[in-house]
Amino acid sequence: MKETLIKETLILDSNQESINKVNAYVDEVFAEHSDKLNDSYGNMIIALTEGVNNAITHGNKSNETKKVLVNYKQLKKGVSFTIQDEGEGFDYTNIPDPTAPENLEKINGRGIFLMTRLADKIEFQENGKKIELIFNFA
Repeated sequence: MKETLIKETLILDSNQESINKVNAYVDEVFAEHSDKLNDSYGNMIIALTEGVNNAITHGNKSNETKKVLVNYKQLKKGVSFTIQDEGEGFDYTNIPDPTAPENLEKINGRGIFLMTRLADKIEFQENGKKIELIFNFA
């Protein structure tokens, strides 16, 4: 099976209300592939929510004139979501470890950590302005 774009691009405003649209988007994708994705639903929801929240908060700095784009592709062996913001990007090679003792009590800084643990693969593109989360079929 060739990679195909299945859903139209989800265009989100940079505000917290947009998170609900992400949940509905993931629900549609999961419904189409629930037999192959098995227990990945929770991982998908949390990883996508974290990614979009980071794009809104850190990438677009909650500037509601900036958009966050979410795309979905069906792959040969899984599904892929890309999340893209209109920010400056960031140094994704130098992210503080949230499990380090000095970071345990911080209220933020766990989004990328969670995404890397919940998705089967994560790729950073365009200087961190775009990420791809891949979930393999079981």
